Amino acid sequence: MSAVTHTLREALRGRRPLAAVWWEACSVGRAARAAWRGPGRERDLVVQSLKAAGAALIAWAVAGVWLDDPMALMAPWVALVLVQATVYSSVRQAGQQFAAICVGALVASGAQAITEDNTGALVLSLPVLMLAANWSRFGPQGVYTATTAVFVLASGTAVSAAAVGHRVGQAALGAVIGVAVNALVLPPVHLRDVRENLAALARESGDLLHAIAADLRETQWDASATDWSRQAAWLQRRLDALYSARSWSRESLRLTSGPLRRLTRRRPTGVPPEDEDQRWNRVTGSLTALTRTLAVAADEHRTPLPPEGPVLDLYARLLRLIGDACHAEAGRLVGERDVADPGAATEETMEELHRRLQEGLREHAGQGAARTAVLGTLLLQAENLWAEIVPDPHEPAEQ
Repeated sequence: MSAVTHTLREALRGRRPLAAVWWEACSVGRAARAAWRGPGRERDLVVQSLKAAGAALIAWAVAGVWLDDPMALMAPWVALVLVQATVYSSVRQAGQQFAAICVGALVASGAQAITEDNTGALVLSLPVLMLAANWSRFGPQGVYTATTAVFVLASGTAVSAAAVGHRVGQAALGAVIGVAVNALVLPPVHLRDVRENLAALARESGDLLHAIAADLRETQWDASATDWSRQAAWLQRRLDALYSARSWSRESLRLTSGPLRRLTRRRPTGVPPEDEDQRWNRVTGSLTALTRTLAVAADEHRTPLPPEGPVLDLYARLLRLIGDACHAEAGRLVGERDVADPGAATEETMEELHRRLQEGLREHAGQGAARTAVLGTLLLQAENLWAEIVPDPHEPAEQ
């Protein structure tokens, strides 16, 4: 399989449109495999998509088949768009959308009564409704004021209080079905996203520390400083994704606790406390500062000089141990059972490395202030990472 993939990659090299289609197909394939393998974001998307389709079909069956309403289009349309990422957002958007649909239907009907012509009614109502769509109270549902007017006028039915009532009633029916399906059928709870983002942040922090440690042992490592900075910038984007996931997790628990959660028997799994977000925020800041210091030291046009010799090898070993602790933390977050816990032996090794680095710092003090300043800064940042990542073996581990 890898040989086939390599052959296709070489054949598509330089052909941007075909290459784009190929990579998109690969991305879809990876998402499909992830959804098949087990729980995760991809499977959550599949569930939400099927729920939206099911809500629309139920609304059509009730309005179009059971009630035999000639204006049944409104019910499945509203139900489809109201299966949102959280139950709370479904309820909130249902209210906004219902208000927007009522305004659109009333304005369109009034415009048709004044002009007695569908084209004239569109000319009269659409500018007003598009301006009303920007009202903040409608939120993202404001555009439904105008689209509802188009539906009302394009249907060709005569304007009457009964016709307007039918459309509004169908919208209400679709809203009730959409919200009910989202709330009662596997209500979305996004706590898993928080844990996955925290685990990815820990894993990628460990990868960066391992990469720095490996490169520092090379004779010429200054060319790698740009890659380190790029990886540190990616960690910041991962941190932003964590904050977004945390916000979604809070919202996903609104209106799903208490009686609703007991009714659906859907209990959310535990999620790491918000203090963990701040801890990894500090880790990301220390890693960014560390890579920036190394990049400045590697620049031949700048005054600071990078450390060299045995002390640099000691520093690389220390970073590698901290990176191992990051990987262990990532494994614990995703529930891996065979994670090697950095215990007292690792702590003793780090203490020894730290002691020898302090001795190296005193030796560098006799070689000039510039080199000493760089090593002291790097050592301080490693100590910050150590304090945040490596648990104290004398304290009981948090469950």
